[in-house]
Amino acid sequence: MMAPPHLEVLRIDTAADPRLAAFRDLTDVDLRRTLEPEAGIFMAEGLLVIERVVAAGLEIESVLTAPKWLDRLGECLGDWRGPTYVLEEDHLQSLTGYRVHRGALACVRRPPAGDIDDITRRAGDILVLGDLVDHTNVGLAIRSATAMGITGVVLSPRCADPLYRRAIKSSMGAVITTPWARFREWPVSSQDLAGRPLVALTPDPSAPALDFALRSCAGDVALVAGGEGPGLSADEQATCDVRARIPMESSIDSLNVAAAVAVACYALRMRKSF
Repeated sequence: MMAPPHLEVLRIDTAADPRLAAFRDLTDVDLRRTLEPEAGIFMAEGLLVIERVVAAGLEIESVLTAPKWLDRLGECLGDWRGPTYVLEEDHLQSLTGYRVHRGALACVRRPPAGDIDDITRRAGDILVLGDLVDHTNVGLAIRSATAMGITGVVLSPRCADPLYRRAIKSSMGAVITTPWARFREWPVSSQDLAGRPLVALTPDPSAPALDFALRSCAGDVALVAGGEGPGLSADEQATCDVRARIPMESSIDSLNVAAAVAVACYALRMRKSF
């Protein structure tokens, strides 16, 4: 495959090449969630996500791809001229720990941490994510929230990293464009979110239905979702202003947290459409 002339293409013949260190062992979650923040980087996977990284003006350090993706990768990268490492697909899998099937990986400099005050000062509903530990769920929740018009996301101290590779991939790059920040203290109250009433999602059948609960909230709200499995604790719910459940058939007791966020964010959007 012919490489676009503006790319600095470096063909590598072994996964052991030290220049590829940033891309090594991407499936080792414990390693990567420590290594990447300390190094000030994150991994963008796939041509669409890399396009969004470029559009957001973030700094790409290097790119790794297989030969067959070079033409399309050159289109995604625009005028970027950093090192583009090319490795055969079997070596890619040996290096990263999985089959890279979305075209390419980019090692990107992490942007500065978001500021909670900046998020809460702007108008609009906010999504608050508690102790979600699954990166895919974090990405899916942020993707749905962004699609439904949420203007910012704030995370508990123990919530999974939105800039981990799987979170970015499942969000289709939404975590790159949606403002987000992390609380230092948890749980939080309405005062921490510029007076927005906090609406706690819960499967508790004694809680009011979501549509009904939202009628009691004037103006912008902060939608709060808890971690996978346990959801929001009693203490976390106690700091919220309203509890709300998504009505469902009695044979199912709860939704996946990312699905619940999608449904609730849609309800928020519809609430402002009438």
